[in-house]
Amino acid sequence: MTTRYAALLRGINVGGNKKVPMAELRALLTELGYGDVGTYLQSGNAVFSTDRGDEESLAAELAEAMEKHFGFTIGVLVRDHAYLKAVREACPFPAAELEARQLHVTYFSGPIDAERFAQVDPAAFVPEEFRFGDRALYLYAPDGLGRSKLAQALSRPRLLKGITATSRNWNTVVKLEELTGV
Repeated sequence: MTTRYAALLRGINVGGNKKVPMAELRALLTELGYGDVGTYLQSGNAVFSTDRGDEESLAAELAEAMEKHFGFTIGVLVRDHAYLKAVREACPFPAAELEARQLHVTYFSGPIDAERFAQVDPAAFVPEEFRFGDRALYLYAPDGLGRSKLAQALSRPRLLKGITATSRNWNTVVKLEELTGV
């Protein structure tokens, strides 16, 4: 059975670093044998269909192919439509009442628990808030991600040791679910 996936690439095309042209990324995905390939924005979002592998094996295959093609390592998460839909539906914040720039999801390569982030005191960052989901963290940042002190605290390297994490704003969360649902 063919499944529709989103590939979430971490840290590309930011500040002139790790340049990955979307046309080249689409061509690479097609060369790997994936179907219905597309990209969304320039910030590392691709969608494709395949009937082989699972999220982890597809992420590993894509990361290896991209390192060979582009010459640098890129963190890659692959998630299927069902997962993306579940993340959107499980949002603990009133997404429909917020501006997309105020709400973000950080996707993780594996399960996370609150203990990993226990040293982050939520009360110190009010009105900003975060909640955990399935391999995801929801962040409400009323002034946007760029001004969020909580986002900075949550992205400290020691908190993310051993996992790949990549964030998307709410518009992208919704769009990737839509694009994989086709």
